[in-house]
Order: sequence, then C-alpha cells, then structure tokens
Amino acid sequence: MSEGTRNSGGEHVDAVVVGSGFGGSVAAYRLAEAGLSVVLLERGQPYPPGAFPRSPAEMGRAFWDPDAGLYGMFDVWSFKGCDSVVSAGLGGGSLIYANVLLRKDENWFVNDLPGGAHEPWPISRADLDPHYDAVERMIGAAPYPLDRVPYDNTPKTHAMQDAAAELGLQCTLPPLAVSFAERPGGEPGISLPIVDAGYGNIHGVPRRTCQLCGECDIGCNEGAKNSLDHNYLSAAEHHGADIRTCHEVKALRPRPGGGYEVDYVHHDVPRDPFAVSLKKRRRLPIRTITCDRLVLGAGTYGTTYLLLKSREAFPGLSDALGTRFSGNGDLLTFLLRATDRNRVRPLNASRGPVITTAIRLPDELDDVPGAGRGAYIQDGGYPGFTDWIVERYDVANDFERAVKFLWERFTDMFRGRPDTNLSKEISELIGDGALTVSSLPLLGMGRDTADGRLRLRDGMLSAEWTTETSRALFDRVRRTMRGIADVLGADYADNPMWFRKRIITVHPLGGAPMGAHPGEGVCDAFGEVFGFPGLYIADGAAMPGPVGPNPSLTIAAQADRLATRLLEHASAQGGAGGPAVTAPSATGAEPGGDSGSPDGAGDGPPREARHGSGGMTGTGSGRAGGAARNGSAAYGPVSGGHGVTGGSSAVASGRTSLWFTEEMKGFVTYGESDPRTGGRADGRRPLSFRLTITAEDTDRFVREPGHRARAEGWVDASGHGGRRRVEHGTFNLFVDPSGDADGEVDRRLMRYRLFYTDGEGRARTLSGTKNVLHGPPTRIWPDTSTLYVRLLDGHVDEEDEGRAEVVAAGVLHIRLTDFARQLTTFRTAGPDGAETLLNFGRFFAGELWEVYGPDLV
Repeated sequence: MSEGTRNSGGEHVDAVVVGSGFGGSVAAYRLAEAGLSVVLLERGQPYPPGAFPRSPAEMGRAFWDPDAGLYGMFDVWSFKGCDSVVSAGLGGGSLIYANVLLRKDENWFVNDLPGGAHEPWPISRADLDPHYDAVERMIGAAPYPLDRVPYDNTPKTHAMQDAAAELGLQCTLPPLAVSFAERPGGEPGISLPIVDAGYGNIHGVPRRTCQLCGECDIGCNEGAKNSLDHNYLSAAEHHGADIRTCHEVKALRPRPGGGYEVDYVHHDVPRDPFAVSLKKRRRLPIRTITCDRLVLGAGTYGTTYLLLKSREAFPGLSDALGTRFSGNGDLLTFLLRATDRNRVRPLNASRGPVITTAIRLPDELDDVPGAGRGAYIQDGGYPGFTDWIVERYDVANDFERAVKFLWERFTDMFRGRPDTNLSKEISELIGDGALTVSSLPLLGMGRDTADGRLRLRDGMLSAEWTTETSRALFDRVRRTMRGIADVLGADYADNPMWFRKRIITVHPLGGAPMGAHPGEGVCDAFGEVFGFPGLYIADGAAMPGPVGPNPSLTIAAQADRLATRLLEHASAQGGAGGPAVTAPSATGAEPGGDSGSPDGAGDGPPREARHGSGGMTGTGSGRAGGAARNGSAAYGPVSGGHGVTGGSSAVASGRTSLWFTEEMKGFVTYGESDPRTGGRADGRRPLSFRLTITAEDTDRFVREPGHRARAEGWVDASGHGGRRRVEHGTFNLFVDPSGDADGEVDRRLMRYRLFYTDGEGRARTLSGTKNVLHGPPTRIWPDTSTLYVRLLDGHVDEEDEGRAEVVAAGVLHIRLTDFARQLTTFRTAGPDGAETLLNFGRFFAGELWEVYGPDLV
C-alpha cells in the first residue's frame, strides 16, 4: 500500500527497536527487563505453531511485497552477483533459519587485506564469549541426540560423519535451537508437549517436540523450533515490551533536543489473503513515534536501506555506510544417487532437522600453512513433500516406467488376460524413489571477501558483489564437497546458478559495519553509530566481515553486548534523556571504559593498562593489553560517548566535533635512530598509516595551546607483522615548541604518538613530528606533508621518549592523491557544523600565516 500523510501522535518511549530478528529480539528483551519502556516495530505477521503455509495456495502468497498485497514471510532479493532470501515475521530470520548456533572461531576475528595481511575486528572472541553463553541459555541450544532412539536412524548424519573421517576433517554435531525434550535437560522424544518457560508463550499455542520432518526452514508448525518468538520475544513481552506486528518503519531522523523520531505505517493485512480487491489501494497514514534510544535490528538489507534512505537527516554519517557487504561464503550444492557397493545408499535428506552436522575446514589462521580461508560444510535437509517434486525431475526414469506400465496394460488387454490386481504395477509406476532417498543438499559457508557495496538506485536497494574475489574459498569448498561425494559414491552437482558465478545467500552481512573509527565503520564496537548517541545497530549489518559459520549466534551475542553497554549508559545518565535504570550484568559483560579527557584525546591510556614504569615497556614485557590487540579498548575510549568520533559526549553537551582521515606512506630503517638517514638508507622498509583524527570539542581544540586530538586507525609495516591497529593515539596540531605563552612566531610542530602491538606481541610506539618552519610559501607543502618518525620499544609517553630504545627511524609523506582524498573526509557532528568547519579553516590558515607570512618588522 502506498504511504500518505504523517500522523504524529506524540507518543514517546525510552527505546524503539526496529525488527524482531536476532538483534532486535535480544535488545528488546534486555531493555524491557531493565525497566525501560520499549516499543518493538516488526513489519511482518506473527506465526504461531500451525500457521506456517504448506498448501500450494498458501505458499503462493507466502512472500513479502505489500505493494502487491503480499504479506508473507519470505522476502526474496536479486542483486548483481547474488540472490538472497530473508524473512518478514515476528522472530525475523529465526523463523526460516536452519537452527545452527555456532560460535565464530577464535582466530577468525579478522578481515583479509591485499598481500596476505589481516586486520583485526573491533571485537574479539573473548568479548563475545559471555554473551554467547547467555544467548545459548536463553534459546535452549542442544546438539542432535544421535545416540538415542529413534534419532540414531538418521542416515544423512552418519554419512557426513563417515565422509569427514575418510577425508581427515573434523565433524561435529553443532548446537541446534530445537526442542527434542519437554524441557531443557529432559529425555528426548518425538512429539512430546513442551513445557513453557516462566515468562510464558507469546502465542498462547501449545508446542510439541521435534518430529524429524525436515521443515525447519519453511517454519515449524509443531513449535519444536526454538525461534525467537518462543523465547526472547515472549520474555520481552512478559517484561512489558510493546510488540507491534505489521508495523513497517519508513524513515528515521534525529529529534530536536535529543533522541530520535521514527516514521512507520501499519499494514492492514486482509483477513482473507486470497481476496482480490478491485478498489484502489488506500494510502496508509504515516505515524511517528519518538524515543531516547533507537535500536536498528531490521536485518542487513533493512537497516542499511533505512540509513541510506534517511542519510540526509544524519549529516556526518560515516562514508563506510553500504560497505563490507558479503554473503558469508554461502554455497549450495547437491549429492545425487549415493551408492554403497553398487547398491543405493540411503541418505534420507528429509529425515531429521534441516542440519545435523558441521564439517570444519581449517583456516590458515589456525596455524595450518597453505590451508586458505576457513569454511564449514553442513548437511542440508528439506520437507518430505519436496521428494515428490524432485522425483518428477527424473524424467528419463519416469518416462521409462510410464511406457512399461502402458505397454503391459495394452498387451494384457490384447491377449485377453487382464490382471485384475494392479498393486505391483502401480508401485513400479511410482518408482522406488531412489533419486531422492540417495541425494542430499550440501550447504557451505566461510570467510569470503567482504568487498560488496549496498547502494540506493532510484530509491531501491542494490548490491554490487562478485564471487571472483572469493574464488579461492569457493573452489576449496567445492573441491571438498566433491570429495564427500566420492566417499559416498555419489554424483556431485553444482547449484544451477553457479554457471553464472552467482550464489544464493541466506546470511547477508555488512552494509553498516562496526569499526574503530568513522573512517573504518558506521558504528563502534558496541554498535553505537558514530556521531549519533543513542542510535545503535544490532543486526548483521554491523558485522565488519564474514562470520564464517552460521552467523545467527554471533549477531545475537553482539546484540546482548550492545544492550549491556546501552543500559550502562542509561544508568549513568539517569534523568538525562531517559530514566535511571539498573543494567543487569548476568551476561558477564564488560564494564564501560574510561573516556579520558573531555576533548577525547585524554592524557593517554590509564597507567595500569601499560607495562613497566614511567609509561615505558621493555622488549621482553610481552603483549601490551591482549584485549586491545583484538580490538577492544584496553587503551582509551571505546564506545558511544567513550571515544566516538563526533560522539555522544560531545553532542549531548552541545559541543561540535570534527574529524578527518589522513594517510601517509614512506620508509624506515630498522636499527637506525635518525629519521633522515633511515628514510633513504639501503635496506629501508615500507611503513604507512591511516588515521582518523578527531577533535570532540572543536572550540576547545582550537583554543588550547596543545591543540590535541585523538588519532585512531592502523600502522602498516612489514617489519612488525603487517597492519596493526592503533590502540591509543594522539595528534597535536601547530604546537609551539618553545612552550612560551607568547608563542614562537617562526616555528610550529605537528606531533603524532601512536601506540600499537607488533606481530610478535611487543608493545611499540610510533612517534612522529612535522616541522613547520619559517620560510617562503613554497615550503608549506613539503613541511606539512613530511613526517619524521621513530619507532620506539614499548608504549612510551612524550616525557619518557629520551630514555626509550629506538627500533627504527624514517620519513613518511602525504601523496597528492591521498591529500586530495583527505580533503573530502572532513566531517562534523553537533549543533554548529558549518561554522565549526569555517572556524577550523581560519585557525589552520592563521597558523600558516603566522609561520610563513612576511616579516613586518
């Protein structure tokens, strides 16, 4: 239905959650449990047990396109390079996913970079483990009970275990979100009544345990599948959350004075879905709700689309919006006609849950040289009625059986000896089902390349992605699948779409990725959008790369972590922008970090986080803050008002922040202490960095003599393990080296101090200086684009640099192309963006005039 005029009803709540998938459901429950007023807006319908479509008539209308009068749960997308299926309904993707709850592998929290280097994610396995625990408990994860009757009679599970053993690969029974017993820890049994949890059942419809019917990914009509409506959403409603289905969000914008406004429509789903209206479809009124905190959980496509569509309302939103899109390495193939000693080998794909096993392909990150990128291969099931469709595609055998049946009927009639019992003949006509009983889909997924891009084209979401940059992964997975086929005596068949190098993904990720700073991501490591306090991304859009295994559990765990941080902020703020709340810590989530000084640069990391005395670290001191090495904030600010570029602390207090990105490249020589010598010596090695420079209070930055800002990003050098994340960094612009209050007219310094950890776990400091010296104006470019650097052993403060060991020295430069790009990266957040940019420009030009202007005396 089309949209009409806006109807602002003046409704305001503490938090609005958009979407009820693995991010939105978790967030809604956690916030409601803590006492916040929560409204969850879900575009789709509720699906209690027994409501999922099965008949051809029902399946024909089970798709999502409101403009065509379709309000079903399957939302199908087709893009360049991939097709995709996601869900619309209460519970989001949990309604149609295959139940698997695998944790992201500990060593896989990285993104691959050109040349074989790796960039760590902003979060680590250690950050998520307590939240993984919490989600598994809440959903009720349990492996397939293969050691019990009748579950032991699941041929596809045994076949996958046999193939993995023959190929020397690890095969596990992964945790599944399926109820095999009446209650957690109970004795499994078929079709037993499931006992509701203490928070009740949002549908009020009885549930029964798994019947092994293979219908998990078209909706479980028994309620055996532990989809989110049966746990998180039921619990959220129990704690007072207002859950509204058929409510589709259309637009977002910041609210004057703080918080956010959300526009939505309420779909009037007809009671008779098969009724065809000849009347003009009425325009739906646009309604508005306001909130102090807004959590986006509309899925990779939904959340990215809303942000792209509302971008003008969010000036300064990171240019990373739309980037790092991938399909999580999804690949569908088939095993056909498995045999064992020239006899049909039953695989029975339609028996059991859709997935029961997971074969793991090790990654080179697991210290397996030459392994390539890691992946998982899982057995794929499907509903039993699908076997009839598949058998009809066996045209040759169908035709042969039909001809034989008709010929025998004809000859019997011709001879006058009709056979009055046709049971045998009809049985032969139907066939023995050898094709379907001996065939099995295989599902692959892994660490593909997150180099896709989501954009708006003519108001529609589009995606640009190709399999080519992930070809090595797909080839490896396909080779392994062929190996499984060989072990099982089966024919191997690619997905018919593969000949066009297209994939079908049910795990789209990225589009609004998390990052260490706005130059790298849309939101921080806790999901809070840079520059927009209280706006969070809780779904797959925030993933900065592929998860590898099935991503549902990781998305839910990150949402749980997000909720813990949001509640900590809400509790600290008290009446500012919302009520004081108690932030539950049952998940074991980490407490908030230290935000440092008001301008965001701080006085460096907390002393207890550093090694050694006097801020110095010796070579043998080991890793400097293991958490920081994995992307969490052992050093300095971490989230929201804590170090967000243009973050909540600045905006909430009425200050205006400014940030820009700078990239420099050059050479250093190890064992040399003089930068000029090291920059041109034989044996020099390349070094570069890319930084986002942030002044959270620009007025203060300009006013104070230190002109200090925060520096975030990475340092890249072959001599210390490739690209390494900056754990804490500061930048000083146009510092008077004399320290005299009157200033030294003819000289200024630009200073850089970057703490990181090298590839061998040793703490390092990059100390750099640009010398801005009085001279002719032709000196402006070389002076402001040349950085003299020293790499120091340990994390070294400025006052201790004279006593530190110099590891390497050299010179970096800004290239003209990089400088041109830098000029396009200036962003502001806060009430006076345009004026702030103008004032910063005046300050910069004024300092250059002070140094390079003509002597008037």
